[in-house]
Amino acid sequence: PKFANTMFHAEDTDLWLIPTAEVPVTNMYRDEILEGSLPLLHTAYTPCFRHEQFSAGREVRGIKRGFQFDKVEMVRFEEEDASWGALEQLLEDALAIVRALGFTYRVLRLATGDLTFASAMTYDIEIWAPGAGEWLEVSSVSNFLDFQARRANLRYRDADGKVRFLHTLNGSGVALPRTMATLLESGYLEDGTIEVPSVLRPYLGGDSVLQPVK
Repeated sequence: PKFANTMFHAEDTDLWLIPTAEVPVTNMYRDEILEGSLPLLHTAYTPCFRHEQFSAGREVRGIKRGFQFDKVEMVRFEEEDASWGALEQLLEDALAIVRALGFTYRVLRLATGDLTFASAMTYDIEIWAPGAGEWLEVSSVSNFLDFQARRANLRYRDADGKVRFLHTLNGSGVALPRTMATLLESGYLEDGTIEVPSVLRPYLGGDSVLQPVK
């Protein structure tokens, strides 16, 4: 598997804990020929498990890096001539969340040497964490062209009736632990309360601040 060196494997089975929802969602249509149904857009909210190696200490443990975290994944299945436009739309979908929360952010287009072996192009979205004093990656948006489709035998029938391999794309929307940490740091006020972004207030009974527990 792609994340074999950092995945958790269930002993005495051929089962692995998923590193991202991209894995099961992409395989939903394995060995199928899709006709007249593209593009297909999916989202999945799952726990993710990665046995990442990192040094000890408060600078990296816990929220910034962990063995388990929750994440919403966005997955698109596209015709081959539509995937590059879909990549830009997927990036905008991820950025909409970051902008709505009012974060300072930047977008990095990865150099070829930094891409995974499967990706043709990847954008990383990083948000500024004022407490940590650094940029934290909260989303990675990629176009895999037909690489994953060939491995999973994912195909579609075009307007001329020809069977082709479709293109797959995915992006995080977004990794929750780092987003939550930045939310708390960015909204922290001198009296110990946390200012809540306006977009989240309807989910908190209209409260504009979070009070510390006494």
